[in-house]
Amino acid sequence: MEENGQVVQPAAALDAPRGVFVVTVDDKGRLKLPASILQYLESVGERRVFITTFDKAEARIYPLPVWRQAEKILQDPAEDLEEVALVAMNYGADVEVDAQGRATLPAPLRKLLQLEGDEVRLRCFQGRINILGSAEYARRLEAAEAVLPDKLPIVKRKGL
Repeated sequence: MEENGQVVQPAAALDAPRGVFVVTVDDKGRLKLPASILQYLESVGERRVFITTFDKAEARIYPLPVWRQAEKILQDPAEDLEEVALVAMNYGADVEVDAQGRATLPAPLRKLLQLEGDEVRLRCFQGRINILGSAEYARRLEAAEAVLPDKLPIVKRKGL
């Protein structure tokens, strides 16, 4: 579903799990999903997902109902996102999560992001599951920690 231009999970779905999950991509390109993420995907209604990237730095797992909404945004002629859609389709694929809770990452995507054999981080955000390789995660975490002094007063002001 779309709200204010943002893709959101269907109301009937469980809340997406919180936190960062550390998993390894095996030598066949399979990612073993944590039980809480599997439960979330099943609550959305499917074990079939679309796995892709937009920025060539982070992979994304979209439950199909969420991906369908993303496709609508990508295909909106007013937004002119044809190039982004091309990148997403080039590196992406429909994937069935197997009975053991594994999803095989598309070969072009895992090669691009160098994910085979890597310890990756999973984080749920806006109805999707983001996948960051270890090097990209370390880079982003370092950047986030660098801006903490500027951001903490905002957090405090908001009562958090």
